[in-house]
Amino acid sequence: MAEQRNERRHRQGRRAAPEEARAWEALVATARRTVADGLVVGTSGNVSVRVGDTVLVTPSGVPYDRLTPGDVTGVDLTGRQVLGALVPTSELPMHLAVYRSTDAGAVVHTHAVHATAVSTLVTELPLVHYMVGALGGPVRVAPYATYGTEELAANMLRALTDRTGCLLQNHGTLTYGTTLDQAYDRTAQLEWMSRLWLTASSLPGRTPTLLTEEQVTEAGKRLRGYGQRPASPGE
Repeated sequence: MAEQRNERRHRQGRRAAPEEARAWEALVATARRTVADGLVVGTSGNVSVRVGDTVLVTPSGVPYDRLTPGDVTGVDLTGRQVLGALVPTSELPMHLAVYRSTDAGAVVHTHAVHATAVSTLVTELPLVHYMVGALGGPVRVAPYATYGTEELAANMLRALTDRTGCLLQNHGTLTYGTTLDQAYDRTAQLEWMSRLWLTASSLPGRTPTLLTEEQVTEAGKRLRGYGQRPASPGE
């Protein structure tokens, strides 16, 4: 019993800093949103956010509606648990691979139905809409590997080269962004484009018109300047 208490105390690590506590609250809200929007079922999929050198991540097998502020779960960039007593998601290797290789501030992984369906049919999402430019270009499909493995993480990283999102064959989606909102929005757009292509390509005798890579590149440039500019001092 004493050994179990010591192990639990070790895994709990330090207390969450105020910035980490706020980030955890936002992470839980995003995780719950993936369920509400039908991108995951039950505890499938996972969400993470980086705060300094700490990665906060959803724990394994815990329904998101049961997560509380006291359930904060965090690891360092090597995967060593530094916050919380709950076991981190089994997909931790994918999340850490993204943070080690990019400037990501947040990662969202889902089992979205339409995107997963597309991952079983093609090696790249057909260029059916210009919003693919928001993900850096044509969305690749990472070859299948068992979930939670370093092999899957490596396949994913190759598919993410110069991209901010990819499909995972017979598995789901992964996107990242500088913020949780941006990572989530990219996931939602990827699922929408997948649904669009499946719908258009399902009509008998008709083939969807696709964009060229040049058209997607041009759209991507315009999308980088889309939205409201941050206010300058004095404005």
